[in-house]
Amino acid sequence: MNAPMPTTHDDLRDLHDLPSYPKERDDYINPARALLTGPPISPLRFAGGSTGWLVTGYHEAREVLRDARFSAERWRGDDAMRPVPEPVRRDRSSGAGSFLAMDAPAHGHYRGQLTRYFTVRRMRELEARIEDIVADQLDALEAAGKPADLVRHFALPIPSLVICEMLGVPYEERELFQSVAARLLRQDRTDAEFVAGKTELDTFLRTLVEAKRKDPKDDLISLLTAVDELDDEEIGGIAGLLLIAGHETTTNMLSLGTFALLRDPEQLERLRADESLLPQAVEELLRYLSIVNAFPVRIALEDVVVGGVTVTAGQSVAVSVPAANRDPALVDDPDTLDVGRPRSSHLAFGYGIHQCLGQHLARIELVAGYRGLLRRFPGLRLAVPPEEVRMRSDMVIYGAHELPVTW
Repeated sequence: MNAPMPTTHDDLRDLHDLPSYPKERDDYINPARALLTGPPISPLRFAGGSTGWLVTGYHEAREVLRDARFSAERWRGDDAMRPVPEPVRRDRSSGAGSFLAMDAPAHGHYRGQLTRYFTVRRMRELEARIEDIVADQLDALEAAGKPADLVRHFALPIPSLVICEMLGVPYEERELFQSVAARLLRQDRTDAEFVAGKTELDTFLRTLVEAKRKDPKDDLISLLTAVDELDDEEIGGIAGLLLIAGHETTTNMLSLGTFALLRDPEQLERLRADESLLPQAVEELLRYLSIVNAFPVRIALEDVVVGGVTVTAGQSVAVSVPAANRDPALVDDPDTLDVGRPRSSHLAFGYGIHQCLGQHLARIELVAGYRGLLRRFPGLRLAVPPEEVRMRSDMVIYGAHELPVTW
């Protein structure tokens, strides 16, 4: 990562042995050291074999994410951790309604249909129901007996129940979308597995949307069926995006955040002694852990200078959120977890027009989840040595596959 940096596309082509994006984290939680020791923008070999750029600097990351000269359309370039599926490249789309990989104005068209349902006020109206769900899962965790898997009995069910109720997806169908999400988010999944998983989820959601049109309820999918500008395929695409994003990210923040706190007794005791620190502790955990590994990736639509480097039109740029959130330009002593740290302008939810739509909901779930654990299980601790916790180094969303705990 410290080799002299080329500034043109031709120079990049001439380089040999460019680094790939490191998939493994250091000490379970910290970003790979290679991400933290190089320059803010440096050459990278992408998963499909192309050459492009890796951005690890905080200010450079914000610059790329807010600049309309960088496209979010995946088919235009290459991904850092796994090749872009050929069906996506061939169809020049990630699917109808999947606005995460769209540019303006299409992105604004779809996101605009949802913004009013994800306001701070609307999310706060859900707080009481979220508290009830957390209480039920605390009971389930205790009933599982010691030791128990915190992921299975607590971290996974909470956001799954919340997003299912919000969208109007029957919770008894959760194994289907959880299984599909796990397959689609694997770093080594094949194009055939991508097509099979996406087809399975699309079919399920299309059937659900058709049922909502015939018999609408008080849920988000039903409300979207009343929008004349959206057809069933688009609504299914939006629902699929929200369904996967709505449970995978928060699940792993709940479990990985708990893991981080259990390995840092001083910070854990600060929270036990003063629950008022929880909102800022959540922001600090989001910054410190940054569970979305290499994403987002942007493709230059024209030559753009970033951090003194010329990114040539057509080149892919991977923004390392974990590295950008550990940049001293963002906070002092960034490698230290400090639950009392004032809220920072971290990039855990992204930046620019693609900033996470459900960030207010995630914050409410995380505060409620951590608070519930602190209150119910004052003796909560790992049931196995840290090195025996199976981490999600094989997944795009980082976390723990299982987290055995006792109390």
